[in-house]
Amino acid sequence: MSKQLFFEKKIKYSVFIVAALIIACATVPLTNRRQLSLIPDSQMLSMSYQQFDQVKQESKIITNTPEAAMIQRIGANISRAAESFLRENNIQKTFAWEFILIGDDNTVNAWCMPGGKVAFYTGILPYTKTEAGAAVVMGHEIAHAIAGHGNERMSQMLLAQLGGATLAKALEEKPEATRNFWLQAFGLGAQVGVLLPYSRKHEYEADRIGLTLMAKGGYHPNEAVTFWERMAQSAGAKPPEFLSTHPSDEKRVAAMKQNIPEALKHYKK
Repeated sequence: MSKQLFFEKKIKYSVFIVAALIIACATVPLTNRRQLSLIPDSQMLSMSYQQFDQVKQESKIITNTPEAAMIQRIGANISRAAESFLRENNIQKTFAWEFILIGDDNTVNAWCMPGGKVAFYTGILPYTKTEAGAAVVMGHEIAHAIAGHGNERMSQMLLAQLGGATLAKALEEKPEATRNFWLQAFGLGAQVGVLLPYSRKHEYEADRIGLTLMAKGGYHPNEAVTFWERMAQSAGAKPPEFLSTHPSDEKRVAAMKQNIPEALKHYKK
């Protein structure tokens, strides 16, 4: 291949990538930030349901305990709030809500996949302490799903690692690597071993949306400040996994306090 032909192909590929990036954008609610979103919702949901079923098969699911009942109760309250939030913001997303409690005291984590597939690990409950504390985590994780942060991170990884391949193509050609991208994108630390933290930008967005979901679900948004301050105080030489991937600092708590009046507009006991 001649150098001229090589550069012509490279330019065409670059133009294609730029055009794809311009077209494949979504908008985060409340913040109105434009984000990369290369993967169709249908593909995200299909993989989400498959991965969630696999997690359930490989995990010890806790049922018929007060803690399991609490997770179901919080899930019902926050999911109703989320559906209301979606309608109010004219967001077309499909959620088939499901909430599980995984018996793993060594994993301090919780996550939400696309389609409303939510898992809490028993290891995080000593840190949430109360139902309101667990509602903070639930609202925050569901907010990541509403904001499309997982799609954004998967899109970034596919673009960086596989040249912008579609999810379907990536699964066909590199299924194991693509599955690992997925697990990292949604914080499934028990399977991956090393988590890819959300960016500060994502965390602030999830905090803000999560406050509104909490308030609409009947939990006072001030509980979020209490929870994150407690998490920060619990951090020692080796902070809990959930804290290490959800950075908590004075600036973050200050931002929450600024957003509480916005959330309080939706609060009803």
